[in-house]
Amino acid sequence: MQQIYPSVDHDYCFELNKDFNFSAAHFIPDPQAGKCTRTHGHTYFVNLTIVGDTLDATGFLINFSHLKSLIHEQFDHYLLNDLPYFEEKVPSTEVVAQTIYDIVDEHLTGLPHAPRCLQVFLRETPSSYVVYRPKHKKEQR
Repeated sequence: MQQIYPSVDHDYCFELNKDFNFSAAHFIPDPQAGKCTRTHGHTYFVNLTIVGDTLDATGFLINFSHLKSLIHEQFDHYLLNDLPYFEEKVPSTEVVAQTIYDIVDEHLTGLPHAPRCLQVFLRETPSSYVVYRPKHKKEQR
């Protein structure tokens, strides 16, 4: 899978991008969503952009397989509406992208070498995708 993703301007030494996919169904429980009110499925394609200045003891910013397992195991082959993440939120592509960010960010926050997630790119269909980039306060590095 070869893709070009929107780039994020940063001044970190390392930038890691991880692509993977998962299959899941969802529905949007609002009449304004048209056909999307019916349960339907997608093969979602995800790209995570992780940055940092320091590598861990193995020479990784983060192991690629850890990033995939954080998300894939929790979302693959599920009805997203039934997951605890979406009990009080509608699993639109925008909300799913933000939720993926939150999961990854929580994991990265616990690492001593302090990598950061800059963006989540989530493709729902061949012609529709969302990029989620949280607003970060300026930080001292």
